[in-house]
Amino acid sequence: METIDKIKKQIEENSVLLYMKGSPKLPSCGFSSQAAQALMACGEKFAYVDILQNPDIRAELPKYAHWPTFPQLWVDGELVGGCDIILEMFQKGELQPLIKQAAEKSAE
Repeated sequence: METIDKIKKQIEENSVLLYMKGSPKLPSCGFSSQAAQALMACGEKFAYVDILQNPDIRAELPKYAHWPTFPQLWVDGELVGGCDIILEMFQKGELQPLIKQAAEKSAE
């Protein structure tokens, strides 16, 4: 499977998906850690892909997303953004309802 197809499939199959360095429990960078903490605080399950274990995705996703850095949060097939945007949305109370709605839709 082509890397881009793999990325598209991951985004399609997971209503809330975080591309990050490491895992939510063992993040490998501060930005990924902060993003995962904010998502966990929303109280819904989310999927993640450790780009350090997937160098092909690490190389191709920035081109596909037109977003150069990690982490990247995808909700309902749309790129939400990186660490700064995730934290800003969380602090404003905008991330929680977005994540909750996506989780409810995927549970149907």
